Amino acid sequence: MFCCISTVPLFPLFFWLLSFRYAPPPPPPPPPPPSHSHSHFHPIQSAAVTTVAAAVDDDMERTEEEEAPAAKDPNASLPSPTYRSLAAPVTKPVDKFALLPAFLKVRGLVKEHIDSFNYFITKGIRNIVKANNRIEARNNPSIFLRYNSVRVGVPSVQVQYIAEKITPHFCRLTDRTYSAPVLADIEYTVGKQYELKRKPNFIIGYLPIMLRSHACVLNGKDEAELARYGECPLDPGGYFIVKGTEKVILIQEQLSKNRIIIDTDSKGRVIASVTSSTHEIKSKTVIFMEKEKIYLQLNQFTKPIPIIVVMKAMGMESDQEVAQMVGRDPRYGDLLYPSIQECAFERIYTQKQALQYMDDKVMYPGAGNQKEGRSKSILRDVFVAHVPVESGNFRPKCIYTAVMLRRMMDAILNADTFDDKDYVGNKRLELSGQLISLLFEDLFKTMNSNAVELMNKTSEKIHSSPLDLSLHIKENIITHGLERAISTGNWDIKRFRMHRKGVSQVLSRLSYMASLGYMTRITPQFEKTRKTSGPRALQPSQVWKIYHFCLEKKSMHRRFANAMRKLRRSGIIGEFVSIFVNEKQDGIRSFDDFLRDGLIEYLDVNEENNALLFRADSLLYLLVYAQRPLLTTKTIELVGYDKLGAGQNATVAVMSYSGYDIEDAIVMNKSSLDRGFGRCIAMKKYTVTKEKYEGGYSDRIVKPQRDKDGALLKQNMRALDEDGFAAPGLIIRNHDIYVNKQTPRNTKRDSGAHLTDRDYKDSPAVYKGVDGETTVVDRVMLCSDTDEKLIIKCIIRHTRRPEVGDKFSSRHGQKGVCGTIVQQEDFPFSERGICPDLIMNPHGFPSRMTIGKMIELLGGKAGVSCGQFHYGSAFGEPSGNADKVEDISRTLVKHGFSYNGKDLLYSGILGHPCQAYVFMGPIYYQKLKHMVLDKMHARASGPRVLLTRQPTEGRSRDGGLRLGEMERDCLIAYGASMLIFERLLISSDPYQVQVCRKCGLLGYYNHKLKASYCSMCKNGENMAKMRMPYACKLLFQELQAMNVVPRLKLTEG
Repeated sequence: MFCCISTVPLFPLFFWLLSFRYAPPPPPPPPPPPSHSHSHFHPIQSAAVTTVAAAVDDDMERTEEEEAPAAKDPNASLPSPTYRSLAAPVTKPVDKFALLPAFLKVRGLVKEHIDSFNYFITKGIRNIVKANNRIEARNNPSIFLRYNSVRVGVPSVQVQYIAEKITPHFCRLTDRTYSAPVLADIEYTVGKQYELKRKPNFIIGYLPIMLRSHACVLNGKDEAELARYGECPLDPGGYFIVKGTEKVILIQEQLSKNRIIIDTDSKGRVIASVTSSTHEIKSKTVIFMEKEKIYLQLNQFTKPIPIIVVMKAMGMESDQEVAQMVGRDPRYGDLLYPSIQECAFERIYTQKQALQYMDDKVMYPGAGNQKEGRSKSILRDVFVAHVPVESGNFRPKCIYTAVMLRRMMDAILNADTFDDKDYVGNKRLELSGQLISLLFEDLFKTMNSNAVELMNKTSEKIHSSPLDLSLHIKENIITHGLERAISTGNWDIKRFRMHRKGVSQVLSRLSYMASLGYMTRITPQFEKTRKTSGPRALQPSQVWKIYHFCLEKKSMHRRFANAMRKLRRSGIIGEFVSIFVNEKQDGIRSFDDFLRDGLIEYLDVNEENNALLFRADSLLYLLVYAQRPLLTTKTIELVGYDKLGAGQNATVAVMSYSGYDIEDAIVMNKSSLDRGFGRCIAMKKYTVTKEKYEGGYSDRIVKPQRDKDGALLKQNMRALDEDGFAAPGLIIRNHDIYVNKQTPRNTKRDSGAHLTDRDYKDSPAVYKGVDGETTVVDRVMLCSDTDEKLIIKCIIRHTRRPEVGDKFSSRHGQKGVCGTIVQQEDFPFSERGICPDLIMNPHGFPSRMTIGKMIELLGGKAGVSCGQFHYGSAFGEPSGNADKVEDISRTLVKHGFSYNGKDLLYSGILGHPCQAYVFMGPIYYQKLKHMVLDKMHARASGPRVLLTRQPTEGRSRDGGLRLGEMERDCLIAYGASMLIFERLLISSDPYQVQVCRKCGLLGYYNHKLKASYCSMCKNGENMAKMRMPYACKLLFQELQAMNVVPRLKLTEG
């Protein structure tokens, strides 16, 4: 038997609850029959290890009959039958699934992000400030500044030195950062008498606040209050708003800290490595074997140190003691013997000799403590830094080093004992709170070091007034550092040697599921270009996180589990730690009562509050007639996706039609499109800033110019109102002006000069759309940023109906473009007169094997027939959360349909019945963001690159279409020589050059003399004209600059 402690996975795996009981802690179980158990030890790193061990030992000493009574049970006052019913195991799958809504109310979908950030703002930031709470001048320690306490204030912004409270929605609209001040109570010395002065609530910086955290104004608000704040009740939070953009910090996967990892390095050597992490220092220790000798590698030493020398330097001068500490297996001694011989060859026998040997290998000898030596301080503070050294006792580090040696030798003797870096137990997940904690610690120390430098400079000078040390604290260091990191996603911390990119990303708002996907995404820390399957493969260990604690005594596992349960009830162990006895066959597992008093529940969502909230996203797609799927799952209802649908229920006929449906293309019904199927609204935001310049000058917004009769002088100003901004509700076309802005021509003149109309030049904001498409100005917003500059945000609305080439997809990943749009009169129809909205090719099923799509069609058809939603949860049939295909077929037969979902269709063109029954029914289809209008591009002539004189690249720059090497090879294979000539020369960059027939080099044409000239031959007698691509001529000139001379041999044409 195994007595196990399991921690709950980071994400709520719903099926995890299926094997648990939901009950208050039961009374101690009766003793089981004697059984044999295996001994296995795994270290647990916890703040309560000492308390747990003491309580467990105390409980072990008692006999089973003398077991102490359990802790006070909150359900003791309940009647016995009620208590028994609560404590009874939940065996029915229906009852188990009923636990999931309660579980999500307590845990939420992004609770790991919010809990991590809450821990940082309540405890983490205090620990950082406490560890660095005093700074003082190096030349005069009497001049100091001390931080007494620190806390995070209310989200606010400074407006003319007055703090005004802000909301997330206000920050989205005004491009501000949703942040709160970090307040500290400081005290510092003033004047020559060093009087102590206190300053409470001193701002040391502004911290971006995570939405729905304890410091957020949305925390604990109900739906009515959230609506007043302009927030969606279904938004789970867990992200930041930086400069008006929603940013989410992705979960970072890292190797576990303070844990021994046995692996091989790039040279094939077996190594034992451990990355130590403490509040004071972070280091990496590596022990490896090379040429049968074992060495220690640390960055502080110039070369590897023999491991026996390290053990002697820590006080273990006896070689026999080192060998016994590693292990009694003779094979360990054989592997350790060459290292002992090497130490004897170096004539190192005492601790003093070992430290002297290591001092000679230190990289920076003069930086250590002169009393104890640099090498001893490295062994104490850097070598396996997470193992403390108290009162100069290095024995705990010796034991830890012996464990590393033993595990490395086990791997040498048995390759099966190597650690798997992809195993979940060897990994840790870094959340937003931990990442911001590292960044804040680095910025806080940088701020303090800058303040110390200013103290040293100012303390040496004579001041007429007392010096205020609080002025040396620059809050911009923390504020801008945090904003820059979250905005760019680059975590560059030189102090901890951390250089990561892409840590934060813009939160996708294409759909509700896309937002949840970003906030629950894990980013592995390995090169994406590596062709390795290990990090990408699914690990069985990713499902369970179980650490085994095994004891051999009879009934010890029972008493151990009971003691752990008592510690959990008393709050010493976290409430999400589950203790269970895993027996050979009938194991019973218990889950703690997570709905205990004191936990704040997430409120249920009001289905009526689904209106579009006022937002200003850079690009937003809105489906006009969004529907709820007819076939749903319990998971969809739990996360609220059914209330924020992103698709429509389309009647799909699976058949081949007209040849326009090959390669997953779909044929669409024109009448369905007229009724609104697939119609969406694309809203794009255009931002214009009214800049301010030196001298007090700034841009200005002017009204459109008109002639004497009141007609516009420029037709592209027809969308402007009299205030110079585009008027909401007016039609705007390509090249129209939506903000009529003018900029000063000269901003470096005297500040007192008055500018006239001639001193301004036109710099209007011009709308770049698609020719022939009509868009509408949805709304115009005016606000100011942090620099008090006027910001004009113009949202352009474009209603789009599906067209040929637009992309659609079902929920099973079967995406396809619209092949053609057919009149409903030509579409097939059933004997009931039902005409499909889409026709898909049946060849898309066999290779992809999307059986769920077929079942969805049957379930949706049955749901429409009987007027109720059907469920298709995976493996949900036993629990009643999924309808069986047999029951769906009975429903179809009951309402007059075929049991297999097939119908007899008639051709809309000929009117004859089809020769085969057609599989037809409703399927939930989603419109994707890939639309022809956003990708369509062609050009005849346009802008060119100044250097190569070739067409520019990209649709946004009106670039050309590149004919690459592979396309060239294809044309050569077909023998289309004139097409190649036309594409690569005439349509690209034709240029006429002067070539010398004698030397073959390029000449030039003298426009004054109107004659060609060769610089090499010093005459112009043998010059000839020829056409070539300008890029080819540029290549010849660059080769000549490299002293490579290409010569052309000309023949008469």
